[in-house]
Amino acid sequence: MDDFEALLERLQTAQSELLTAAAKAGGLPSENALRKIADLEVAIGAVEGVIEGR
Repeated sequence: MDDFEALLERLQTAQSELLTAAAKAGGLPSENALRKIADLEVAIGAVEGVIEGR
């Protein structure tokens, strides 16, 4: 596994953990949690783009 794939895995894990916590909490996630989830989605897309572009 190269550095980009390892980074992608860490980002996806972090996002999954946030989503799981939000789902278990019930109700709507805080704005901060939503922002983190969205920021991770953007970062995941960027890393996937680099991987696909190689």
